[in-house]
Order: sequence, then C-alpha cells, then structure tokens
Amino acid sequence: MTNSIHAAALLALSLTAFPAPALHAQARDYAPERPFGTLREQARTQQAWLEERLEVNLPMLMRKHGVEMWVVTMREYNEDPVFRALVSPTTFAARRRTIYIFHDRGPDAGVERLALGGTSQGGVYEAVRATVTAPDGRAAELWGKDQWDLFARMVRERDPANIAVNIAHEHNFADGLSAGEWEQMEEALGPDLAGRVVRKPLLAIDYLAMRVPSMTPVYRKLQAIVHEIIATAFSDVVIEPGRTSTADVVWWMRQRVHDLGLGSWFQPSVSVQRRGVSMADSIAPVIVRGDVLHCDFGIVAMGMTTDTQHMAYVLREGETEAPAGLQQALANSNRLQDILLEETKVGRTGNEILASVLETMRAEGLNGTMYTHPIGDHGHGAGPLIGLWDYQTGVPGRGDPYVIPSMWFSTELQATTPVPEWGGQPVRMAQEEEAEVTADGEMRWMLRRQTELHLVR
Repeated sequence: MTNSIHAAALLALSLTAFPAPALHAQARDYAPERPFGTLREQARTQQAWLEERLEVNLPMLMRKHGVEMWVVTMREYNEDPVFRALVSPTTFAARRRTIYIFHDRGPDAGVERLALGGTSQGGVYEAVRATVTAPDGRAAELWGKDQWDLFARMVRERDPANIAVNIAHEHNFADGLSAGEWEQMEEALGPDLAGRVVRKPLLAIDYLAMRVPSMTPVYRKLQAIVHEIIATAFSDVVIEPGRTSTADVVWWMRQRVHDLGLGSWFQPSVSVQRRGVSMADSIAPVIVRGDVLHCDFGIVAMGMTTDTQHMAYVLREGETEAPAGLQQALANSNRLQDILLEETKVGRTGNEILASVLETMRAEGLNGTMYTHPIGDHGHGAGPLIGLWDYQTGVPGRGDPYVIPSMWFSTELQATTPVPEWGGQPVRMAQEEEAEVTADGEMRWMLRRQTELHLVR
C-alpha cells in the first residue's frame, strides 16, 4: 500500500470513528473556568497536604506497622506507585535515581526524612548528595555506585532494627522496588544490613489510602463538578433523542472536563439499555426515547481522582417521569448501597465486608454484584477491595487489607431487576459514588448519591 493510499484510508477511518457531533446548541455554550484557582494556588494547597501526610500520617503508620526505617528508591520514569504521594506538586518524575529514607527516631525526635538525589521537595526532606570536585573546580553530583555508597553510609550510621522496602507479590501499590534497584541496594547494604530488610506492604498501602482532613472539602467540590457535568450530559442540553449518539455525549463530557482545566484518568463511557433489544454489540448507538442510559465518568484535579456512575431515562412522548418499574430498579440499587455502608467498618477486611454485604443482599431478595474500591491518589486506589466483578467470593490478597479511618471509597455496584413495563426484561442499575470513612470511623457519602433517574426530556 502506498503512503498516499494509507493516509487516505486513515482519514476515512477517522471520519467514520469520529463523526460530526449531534448536540443541542446549548451544549457549546459552556465557558472555561478555574474551579480550583490557578496552578500556583493549587500547588500551594497540595504542598500543605504533603507536609501533613509526612509529618502526621507517616510517623503514625510507621509505628503502627513496626517499621523503624522505610526506604523508597526508584529511577526516572520508573517511579514507585507511592512516588507522587511523597513529592511536591512541582515534581513530575524521579531525578536519575532518587532514594528516600524515612527513619523513625522515636516520638520525641520524630521521623527523619532524607532525599538522596533530587531536591528537598519544598523543604520537607533533607537533601543529601554524593559530590566530587570537577576539573573546573565546581562540585558535580555523582550517580551510580557512589550514590549507593552514600546510601549505605546513611543507613549504617542510623543502625535501624529493620528496613522496610516495597516488595509485595499481591499488592501493586507496595511493589514498586524494581529488581535492578533491589540488587544494587542489597549489594550496597552488605549481608548484615540486608538481613534486616523486611516487607511491610500495609505501610505503603495505608500511607496512600489515608487522607488528611483539608483534602475533603476540595474533594467534595470536585465531586459536585462531576455531578454537574453528568446532570448536564444526561439532559436535553446535550441529548436530542433520535439524533445524538452515545459517542457524542462521551466527547462532550471529555471536552467539558478539558475546558474546566481538569484531567481525565479514563475515557468516559455511555451505554444504552433498550426495551426488547439487545445492545450488547452496539457501538455508539443513537439515543432514542425510552432508553435507559448509564455513564462511567472519572476526572482528576490536584492529584485526586473521582469515579462515578449514574443512570438516566429518556422520556417517551407524553411521559413526565420514568416508569415505576425503572424507579424501583434504581431503589434496589440504592438499597444495596445502604447495605454496603452499614457493613463497611474500620478494622474489617474487604473480603469480610463483601461476604456480609452479599449475604444480606440475597436475604432481601436482591440480585446484584459488588466492586467497591478505594480511591484518592489513584482511581483504583490503595486499600481493601470489596469484590471485583469476576470475584464475588472474595479477592485473594487485595481484599485482605483492613479498612482504616480517613480513607475514601468509590462504592461501585449494580442491582439487576425485572421491569414489568418492559415485559419483565431485567434492567441493570449500576451506580458508583464516592464515600468517606471519617476519622471517627463513620462511613458516609462524600457529597450525595443518586436516588432519582436523570431525565432527558
């Protein structure tokens, strides 16, 4: 195939995959805003969060898990999953090699924080470098073996009883130490110190999962933006039945997020359930009256992520509300949410919560599945999983951590209900809302949950 033919084929494919959007004119009227201020203002807030996590959360968690020294080492573009929760918002990657050493000197002296490579991250670390005098008389930073020699000396001088590293077979957030880094670290430490290395995966997991109080109001505002975007997307501002496709709605949502100066961590999705029609193989169908709509939507701001699923109904001519059967189907999903919040308690594992939720669900005659996951620094965040769609008997390893205070969950679940008005056809109501476990251990909605279907008129 010649280049010109290849280019023409690609152009034709792009026009097919991304046709001109069929949106109401009002959908183009939203002007960009700055809901969280300038980037500089956001960075100032994020830096304060970092300081509190390192000064308050980390010492508490190191003592909880019996860790005297925690070492997190990585190289540029091969960062540890915990990296972004350890650095300033102005740092985007590790510098060549960056080694962070956290040494607990006790409640009075506190946790010493050393950065071998890179900067002090706005003053929260003591930056220590191995240097040599270059021929021109200036100090040059060494890298490689000299940095490992410096690391070994720092550890030897502090003589910790144990040294925790991020190696874990079952927990991705606690498995950031690459094989190459570990081999060099082990050689630098020597047999005695290397013999003190331990694996404490819950330290990294809990550090990522635990929020600081000042994050919550900002996250609540972020969730309000999510609800506003979904409510507009699932309305006649965006959707014209018989003309607008699900892909049109998806790209309107993506564009709205971009125009607000926010980010997306996955491509949104909008799907359709239709009476008497299987939509399983449909790709970007045109939305028609009588459709049930579902969206999955997640955005990013100030180092935090959201993950939300809502349901909508496209009114038929003459209707002013959704059929009673569809309203009941949503109520059944709400009841499953209630059960989840009742069963989620500090000190219980994700697998324990899953078993209790499903037992109560079945006893009440509901038909549903559960995939609730922590959220925060990452969309599918660190902490106990409460089921996966294909693991409804428990998630080995990742369902075993305990719920801790001051963490957030994305309460992902679905309930399927036969709808009389659809001839008994089962309708799946999939919902996902953010909830917080407070410092006191109470589980509550971050903002609010959907209790009524969005209506497209």
